[in-house]
Amino acid sequence: MHTVAVLIYDSVNPFELAVATEVFGFDRPELAVPWYRFLVCACEPRPIRSAAGFLLTTPYTLEQVEEADTIIIPGSRPGVVPVPEPLLATLRRSYQRGARIITLCTATFILAAAGLLDGRCVTTHWAWAAELAARYPRVQVDPKRLYTDDGQILTSAGTAAAIDLSLHVVRQDYGAEVAAAVARRMVVPPHRDGGQAQYIQTPLLSLREQHEPFVTTLEWITANLHEDLTVEQMAKRAAMSPRTFARRFQATIGTTPYQWLLQQRITLAQRQLETTDETIERIATCCGFRSAATFRLHFQHLLHVSPQRYRQSFHYAR
Repeated sequence: MHTVAVLIYDSVNPFELAVATEVFGFDRPELAVPWYRFLVCACEPRPIRSAAGFLLTTPYTLEQVEEADTIIIPGSRPGVVPVPEPLLATLRRSYQRGARIITLCTATFILAAAGLLDGRCVTTHWAWAAELAARYPRVQVDPKRLYTDDGQILTSAGTAAAIDLSLHVVRQDYGAEVAAAVARRMVVPPHRDGGQAQYIQTPLLSLREQHEPFVTTLEWITANLHEDLTVEQMAKRAAMSPRTFARRFQATIGTTPYQWLLQQRITLAQRQLETTDETIERIATCCGFRSAATFRLHFQHLLHVSPQRYRQSFHYAR
């Protein structure tokens, strides 16, 4: 089994610990896949006091972290409690042996203190991004991203972005269909588009109940991904000019109409590759790509794997 170790230390954020536990810590027999072996590991052999004040106890220590395949570090308020050197040393050794390391929210500061982020592009909570960049100038901090993934080190933005990154990891390990099933159990979307920009200045409004043209246009697009859609068509349906529509899209979703449309098509293609035996050419057509070659190009660019190899890894019979 793939072992996931989540680290706890003084002032650890209980919400992010709970996110890791919810996603990776519960058996999911209904999914019919071998789930993770999940360990909560304390950095010191004593009860750990969370940021909310309650105590956490666990039989697992840094010794088990040394053997984990994936290590998850929930965040805390940077600088409140010094990071123990044994924890930093464990992370350095784990990185050298090839373990996957995931930081949630401000836990990016811990990996930076361990010297594992120099030259890397990472993210953290937008409110702490400037301080992270100031403390560790060799680290490339992108405050707009919900999460980053360079293969071995993954970082998430603030708080709820821990859910986004955790579901991204499940999607990598088991495919989009399984990740979507986990998301449904958690009553959250399986994928959020855009970045932190949509939350820094103007929160993403819950407009579904208002049935306004912009929201109904998004729903119409997702129902018509097979069509040859243009920004002009989408803007007309939303009763906006193309320029106004693009600005509204960027402000609300945090990305461009083209990039959002492309991501929706790739997500649909993932599900079809996982759950059907349709040819690559047929899937390309159903998802709105003009040719199988164009589909393969975009799929490889976004997911770093070919459609055929993805199907081999994640296809299962209904």
